[in-house]
Amino acid sequence: MITIDFSPLFPWTLLIALGVLIAILLGYGIIRRAKGIAWRSAALVGLLLALTNPVAVEKDRDARPDILAVVVDDSTSQKLGNRASVSAKALTHIEQAVPTLRNIELRVIRAGASDVARGPVDGTRLFKALERATADVPQKRMAGTIFITDGQVHDVPAAKTEYSLAGPVHVLLTGKRKEFDRRIIIQRVPKYGIVDKEVELTIRIEDTQTPEGTVPVSIVQDGGPPKRISVPIGRDHTVKVLLGHAGANIFQMEVQGVPNELTPINNRAVVSINGVRERLRVLLVSGEPHPGERVWRNLLKADPSVDLVHFTILRPPEKQDMTPVRELSLIAFPIRELFEVKLNDFDLIIFDRYRRRGVLPSIYIDNVARYVENGGAVLEAAGPEFAGNETLYQSPLGRILPGEPTGIVMTGGLRAKLTETGKRHSVTADLPGAGVGEELPRWGKWFRQVEVIKRSGRSLMSGNSGKPILIVNRVQKGRVAQLMSDQIWLWARGLGGGGPHAELLRRLAHWLMKEPELEENALRAQLKGDKLAITRRSVDPDKTPVEVTTPSGKTTSVALTPGIGGRATILVPVAETGIYKVTDGNRTALAAVGNLNPLEFADMRTTDQRFRLLSKATGGGIVWMEDGVPNLRRVKPERASAGRDWLGLLDNQNFTIKSVREVPLLPGFIVLLLALGTLLMAWRAEGR
Repeated sequence: MITIDFSPLFPWTLLIALGVLIAILLGYGIIRRAKGIAWRSAALVGLLLALTNPVAVEKDRDARPDILAVVVDDSTSQKLGNRASVSAKALTHIEQAVPTLRNIELRVIRAGASDVARGPVDGTRLFKALERATADVPQKRMAGTIFITDGQVHDVPAAKTEYSLAGPVHVLLTGKRKEFDRRIIIQRVPKYGIVDKEVELTIRIEDTQTPEGTVPVSIVQDGGPPKRISVPIGRDHTVKVLLGHAGANIFQMEVQGVPNELTPINNRAVVSINGVRERLRVLLVSGEPHPGERVWRNLLKADPSVDLVHFTILRPPEKQDMTPVRELSLIAFPIRELFEVKLNDFDLIIFDRYRRRGVLPSIYIDNVARYVENGGAVLEAAGPEFAGNETLYQSPLGRILPGEPTGIVMTGGLRAKLTETGKRHSVTADLPGAGVGEELPRWGKWFRQVEVIKRSGRSLMSGNSGKPILIVNRVQKGRVAQLMSDQIWLWARGLGGGGPHAELLRRLAHWLMKEPELEENALRAQLKGDKLAITRRSVDPDKTPVEVTTPSGKTTSVALTPGIGGRATILVPVAETGIYKVTDGNRTALAAVGNLNPLEFADMRTTDQRFRLLSKATGGGIVWMEDGVPNLRRVKPERASAGRDWLGLLDNQNFTIKSVREVPLLPGFIVLLLALGTLLMAWRAEGR
């Protein structure tokens, strides 16, 4: 390309002043009708033009193609119906049309799909992917951007000022205009609630086809049996749910679907409410004062979540003397109130070296047995009395106790150790100093053990001759445990190095009170970083694989790696937000990753609302693919860039200059000859 340019020999201000002076002189000569003025004018103008030094500039240009960015939405909602095939058709049309257009380069960007490497992302994020893919493209080279999507994009800039790329934004919508769907929306949910009490949450059913009426909704708590309620369509509805345990209580709600609706995936919603216990109520009944009594009391009083009621029997009924009752105890033993009226208010009852001496009638002991069978918990911390004639085993409580006394009390130094079951049970596994893999644990010795025969349950610790020293058992709905020695207080005193008395008794008490984290057979799943940590705890070895169901419904089977303490674990990468369901056939665990109710599933109908403002601000167009595939054409930046059946791509005519060559148009010797010639002609004219 050749252009004319000037490279003046003097500053332009001086040349302009000189031009003005020449114009004045020539004007004066014309007015006076001076001879030869034409030749003088030609000479002076030629000299002035020569001083401007005109040059011919030849530039070697290299045209740079404009960039067309095509963003293909690969999110979950794009897999509904025939949207995926419509997307493929639209992309194929663009790929075939671009080569027929002049000077344009195509960049296809796929975004919105689950990305394990980047971790789970809530919603469809296309603009972030677009920014990353076009970071190296100058604004003046952008021909435009075309989005192939269903319109459910959650990072669309709210205004043109928030959009960093040049060129029109076009949208090809892959769905249909008259799609209908039913979905459940969580309007309000509390974060916390009291265990065994109801909390209220608010839900709403939206139905684009049936705006009125009621529909059945099932509520499943922690994978249990469903509960069905009737909920009105289009109105907020309050639902009351009961928190069954401490920690996360997960409720999955599902509304009945309708035929031919867009998708049933958003007919489900999940909420998580953290259950908090008010206080755990424990009744400790000590049969007589002894050194271990204070260990129990200190342990339970130190736990801020425990409300302890403690009675010690100091004077049996058969003891007769003249001491006034008011001087024997500060509080009378409220037998009827504790063991009949308020018995079910306690979460745990501990009998510490208790023996039958007529203080507690058999009818009340039978109440305790039935209390356990209905879901309560009892711990028998046995002393020598348990092996005698006054043993609790000979009372109605005997039918729930797993260990039957033989009448023998073994004395002498003994070191309690974990059984094979104890190494896997949540109460005793991983106890400090247990010496797993060693012959004996690194614990201090005890000096007394009541010999029992295990009739039921599981033996977690053994003592002399392998006889059980700690037995636990489930009795119908409740739980019971027996500790066959009253010497655990020696660990608290540090004799022989002591032992983990506080940890053992804490775990035992909380297992009896059904704390979820101490379940010995449990399946758990929780998010750790960008992976789902699945842990199965089992007393008996279990190699059954688990099945993982993602929020979008995909299922995979994975095998767990056995570990210590009865645990088997695995880490599974996650790429979706929502609820993951893990099951091994017997147990089910739910884990929340990110948003419990992902934006991707909130509304999956095709829409043009999200892109409307941005497309209008950038001069782009929105086309429903059900109306046909639009044509592509190049347009100048100042022209309209979208029509009824076509989309325009800017022709920026961008280029780079490879080389520049300059040629003077008025060489010096030519100017000199012309100036001398015209001056001679002027002199000749004046001489006539």
